[in-house]
Amino acid sequence: LYATYLIRENNWDKVLSLYVQNGAPANAQNFNIYKRLFVEMVNAANMNRPEAYHSWADLRDVLFNLCENLGKLNEANSPAHEEFETMLLISHYYATRSAAQSIKQLETVAAKLSISLLRHTEIIPADKAFYEAGTAAKAVGWQNMAFIFLNRFLDLTDAIEEGSLDALDHSDFQNTDIPFEVPLPAKPHISEDQREEIRDWVLTVSMDQRLEQVLPQDERDTYEASLVAASTGVHSLPCLITGYPVLRNKVEFKCPGKEANKESWNKFLMAVKMSHSPPCQDVLKFISQWCGGLPSTSFSFQ
Repeated sequence: LYATYLIRENNWDKVLSLYVQNGAPANAQNFNIYKRLFVEMVNAANMNRPEAYHSWADLRDVLFNLCENLGKLNEANSPAHEEFETMLLISHYYATRSAAQSIKQLETVAAKLSISLLRHTEIIPADKAFYEAGTAAKAVGWQNMAFIFLNRFLDLTDAIEEGSLDALDHSDFQNTDIPFEVPLPAKPHISEDQREEIRDWVLTVSMDQRLEQVLPQDERDTYEASLVAASTGVHSLPCLITGYPVLRNKVEFKCPGKEANKESWNKFLMAVKMSHSPPCQDVLKFISQWCGGLPSTSFSFQ
């Protein structure tokens, strides 16, 4: 009851600490509170930064606890369980992104996580997701992606003002796993000033004849962040560190369905070794819990 009251008062941080302290019971009457908590957090401002790590990690840990509890109740693979598993994955991406943002050599990992989150815009706000993916791509010099994502962001902000997605052109996202049909946010998540800044940048870049306005492709002739191969329809698993598809060089974990790209995994381990970053160490500790231990090639991070 107290949690219901707090969530109505928009105190999501207090609700979160309540569940961190007391665990997340798998009672159906709590499901709406967990969902509301997730929705409040993915809509909150100032969460795309290193300082947000503990909030995201707390949400991730609460959802992990909930999914474990659901698994024990023969609720495994029920629609509720699958929905919370997806929310758990998303909160793991957000937490790992915040951890990676605090370390210079992991900025491409943070950018890839923002880009991977675009496939989840059916449940996270689309304008915010495209803004975050576009600005992250721009910061690491991935101009094509930055241009396409920020252009989409501007189209979405126009759609929010018009109250309809009908005018959106989906041609940039054909043959990707980025959904077309997404809920329209009630109001923009990004300030007018930031939108104007993006508008100016997109306009300037669109004058550049050298920029190919297409998403980068990999050896599957498929957009590189898509989990589904365009020509064959083959599904790849998402990398635990970046969310990108795991193709050839992989690190496998004990739990089925959990893999990482070897290069990203080694890069993350190396950064943890060099920096001793507590958030990155905590990410590894969580992955170990979630995936039945770390691969034997890893090192101990105590």
